[in-house]
Amino acid sequence: MFSQRMLLNVFRGAVALLSIVMVAACSRTPELQKLEGYAQGTTYHISWWSEPGVSSDEIRPLFEQRLAQIDKELSTYRDDSYISEFNRSASTEWQPASDDFLELLKIARQVNQKTQGCYDPTVGPLFNLWGFRKSDFKVPDSQQIAAVKAELGLDKIEVDEQGKHIRKTLPQVQLDFSSMGEGYTIGKLSAILESHGVANYLVEFGGDMKIKGHKPDGSKWRIAIERPVHQDDDIQPYKIVTIQDEQGVTLDTSGTYRRSFDANGQSYSHILDPRTGSSVTHDLVSASVFGRNPAESDAWATAMLCLGPKAGYQVAQQENLEVFFIRAEQGKFIDQQSTALAHSKRVLFHQE
Repeated sequence: MFSQRMLLNVFRGAVALLSIVMVAACSRTPELQKLEGYAQGTTYHISWWSEPGVSSDEIRPLFEQRLAQIDKELSTYRDDSYISEFNRSASTEWQPASDDFLELLKIARQVNQKTQGCYDPTVGPLFNLWGFRKSDFKVPDSQQIAAVKAELGLDKIEVDEQGKHIRKTLPQVQLDFSSMGEGYTIGKLSAILESHGVANYLVEFGGDMKIKGHKPDGSKWRIAIERPVHQDDDIQPYKIVTIQDEQGVTLDTSGTYRRSFDANGQSYSHILDPRTGSSVTHDLVSASVFGRNPAESDAWATAMLCLGPKAGYQVAQQENLEVFFIRAEQGKFIDQQSTALAHSKRVLFHQE
């Protein structure tokens, strides 16, 4: 029969063992969850962790559902999407629009005004004219460009914010939000994670991303700005960046090198200036915008490529934007940071 002392020792041992198990469980590094896939003509890679954990099996169907909803509303490559039906319609009557659609229009209008029309989501017909939509590239003449330019302009779209309606004032005008589509999608996928209590994640979609929190081991997230060279399979880093701000940082990059064609001994970028109707000719090959709203950052990145290095830098200064510019000069890359980025405590650039 056990004595009282023996029972007490057994009890103490059990408590000690339980304490050891509990300490081990508490010190265990949370598992990093990952998802990847293909949507909107590009790939995505998403990493996150949380306590308690949220599994990829739980998140995957929510992502797929949201991606399908975005595609149904904004894809210009499917005839039954809301935006395609709006573009085909010759009606100038008021039409209902979702809150998200109105928000994208609002962002587009703001960036359009601040760039004197250089950023314009009605530029789609111009892309068609140059052959970028179907890869049947051609250099149009001045008369063709002038005819298409007459159908462009956000001033030809009216918005009733209270009634949640939009209408065309010119039947031919069309909208295309692909220039901020990846950023917009990143925002929606990030919102799904946060609605499930996830505060530490990296959402990458088509090379653009939003980063929040830190890694499971407590270290900072590290990302890279891509070297602006056209290589389908081998993406090379140009600058390594540590994300210091755990409240959330977005990174959206646009580049002239990603899609272009050669004709008559000249290279033509897919970045078209809606004010001239022609491909840009400056030496800015990449612009990366760090921000907080991924859709806004995406729009600004495209705008920087349209504006070019001088005008883009001036606008970045005026709007206090955190922008990393890369120019190509005589076979070499020359980079420059806006003042806001150079003084930013949100990110840390590493020397090569």
